[in-house]
Amino acid sequence: MTPTSTALPESAEAPALAPPGDLAIWFFILAELLAFAVFFAAYAFARAKNPDLFDEMQRTLNRDAGAANTLLLITASWCVARGVHAVVKYNDSAKASRWLLGGIAGGAGFLVIKLFEYSHVFGAGITLSTNTFYMFYISLTFFHFMHVILGMVILTVLWAQTRKGLYTPDSANGLESGAAYWHMVDLVWIVLFPLVYVMR
Repeated sequence: MTPTSTALPESAEAPALAPPGDLAIWFFILAELLAFAVFFAAYAFARAKNPDLFDEMQRTLNRDAGAANTLLLITASWCVARGVHAVVKYNDSAKASRWLLGGIAGGAGFLVIKLFEYSHVFGAGITLSTNTFYMFYISLTFFHFMHVILGMVILTVLWAQTRKGLYTPDSANGLESGAAYWHMVDLVWIVLFPLVYVMR
């Protein structure tokens, strides 16, 4: 008796696993994450040298504002993920554009709250040279703030292109690449918020 072959036909073989979007965006994301990791490590080292100062200064931050911004970015990322899903799974550009608009709104909310935080900090006469904690707080959060702005520019471009129906299930690399960048921005804040605002 001829043994039965267990090999799958070529058409049924599982596709090779690959990250969504262009490979180049992942190299860029990894470089950005490395930059933030160096920042976080420097913060942790400085904190270990002067924990009392860092604990005292953390109490001056608006933790509620930071928590609200965390919720806004997580919600924005969820909206962006739903937008990508609407295109890749259902080829529904109209629904995808609405989800992306929700992501943009979440990012805008983050920026507004952060600007209120900065107005309070700078209005109190606090600068980069006030102390080590505020040097890191201002530097870290502003570095991330600029990434949020860039992410919103990307989301706005994606939203405009999605409204035109330029993305399809077979041609969604640009959409997935932009979404991946936005999720990186969200991930960094999820680490930054407890590290700078909460952990003592």
